[in-house]
Amino acid sequence: MSTMNTVGRPTTPNAIEHDYKHPTLTGGRGLLQDEHLIFESDGWGKTGVDLPEPKGDGSDLGDLVRKDPIGLPGLSEPEAMRHYVRLSQKNHAIDLAIYPLGSCTMKHNPRLNEKMARLPGFSDIHPLQPQSTVQGALELMDQLAHWLKTLTGMPAVAMSPKAGAHGELCGLMAIRAAHEASGEHVKRRKVLVPTSAHGTNPATAAFVGYTVVEVAQTEDGRVDVADLASKLGDDVAAIMVTNPNTCGLFERDILEISRLTHEAGAYFYCDGANFNAIVGRVRPGDLGVDAMHINLHKTFSTPHGGGGPGAGPVVLSEALAPFAPAPWVVSDGDGFQLVERAEGDAAQAFGRLCAFQGQMGMYVRALSYMMSHGSDGLRQVAEDAVLNANYIKARLQDLMSPAFPEGPCMHEALFDDEWLKGTEVTTLDFAKAMIDEGFHPMTMYFPLVVHGAMLIEPTETESKQELDRFIAAMRALAEAAKAGDVDRFKGAPFHAPLRRLDETRAARQPVLRWTAPEGSNIAAE
Repeated sequence: MSTMNTVGRPTTPNAIEHDYKHPTLTGGRGLLQDEHLIFESDGWGKTGVDLPEPKGDGSDLGDLVRKDPIGLPGLSEPEAMRHYVRLSQKNHAIDLAIYPLGSCTMKHNPRLNEKMARLPGFSDIHPLQPQSTVQGALELMDQLAHWLKTLTGMPAVAMSPKAGAHGELCGLMAIRAAHEASGEHVKRRKVLVPTSAHGTNPATAAFVGYTVVEVAQTEDGRVDVADLASKLGDDVAAIMVTNPNTCGLFERDILEISRLTHEAGAYFYCDGANFNAIVGRVRPGDLGVDAMHINLHKTFSTPHGGGGPGAGPVVLSEALAPFAPAPWVVSDGDGFQLVERAEGDAAQAFGRLCAFQGQMGMYVRALSYMMSHGSDGLRQVAEDAVLNANYIKARLQDLMSPAFPEGPCMHEALFDDEWLKGTEVTTLDFAKAMIDEGFHPMTMYFPLVVHGAMLIEPTETESKQELDRFIAAMRALAEAAKAGDVDRFKGAPFHAPLRRLDETRAARQPVLRWTAPEGSNIAAE
């Protein structure tokens, strides 16, 4: 007897159990093929191309000449193509469905951005080319810097940081340089960080050599201003506050936080990871911010994750601008140049943060996104991101428990696990069941100040239709958990390429290198 599930597709009773108890003989699942490691597909030394014999004999390498096979797998062209296509079908991606990771802003990257980044004048240049031959690239960097300064209300920007945490490092090093210039670095050895901060904030402060002091949070999920005031003093170098914060809330006392910080002679570092929620509506410079990194992959739609290359420019206040790291772009009647030496306007620069000027591809994508949206479009980015998050919160709050139920949220909806009490289902179990429904889980157990946290960020690029599909699945799972269908959750995921893994062991004892089993040589002899 067939029924209809919550998203309108026919199913059969106990479909999950039936699927698990009757695995396929091949390991494939319908149109999804099973796939082994590429090394396990090796055989007979095949190759997709014919290469000419090398002209040299390697005699000049002496004892370094290779004597054993290189160990790379041999596949024909169709085998190689199928291998990577099959692997791609096992990955969740933003091109497949909503990617609701909270505090990560996993949104669609317009293909126009990619097309622009692949223009030869941007993609084929080299950082050691004469500056006269890369004037277009330098002009693009100058335009991007202008947009970043305008959107944030800040007078200077350091373009070279490669990611958010790298930007934090840049900002704190500029702050340290400013204190060194004033002679106060010796006594100002503390950095204040809220309990809900991104983990990179205290880590960066410690890396720069500061002692980290935690600032409490109020019951409504914001910085405890009284606790902050009690810990500010002439030994504090800076505070690091995320706004909107990691609980998905705007710090309503941000002006008072700024005033107290500056009165104490400290600098205000703002973690700009969530700038996506206020871009075009709020200028951090107007809030008293002295330094803030901007994750281009979050706010301006450049590729996210994968280990880089990334970009995390840092905007700086007038007080910190002289200490910005080299290089930066300047223009005069002769075109655009890079300021790279610690002289003139750069005499107080704290040095170089990386070898060259940053990641050109990310710059192109970000400026393409800005120019295609315009100022009004970027404002709508923030408005739609906030609207989508509040829509999810409103549609789920009758079944799930919002961590901070009073008032609207910003760009992400945060739930705790209070609603799961008595069900024997945990946040992790619920997340694993989401995989069976075809969705990547939301961020789990973060921020740490919320027990069993479920942090959902839909971003502005999701349509109402996709949000409704996601909400329907979440509601169905929530109702199943409350109805006592524990087996559905404890065994999940059933439909993923791999069942539930021992994640602790996988993290602590990873197998990073494939070794051929004994007697596995299948080459023709």
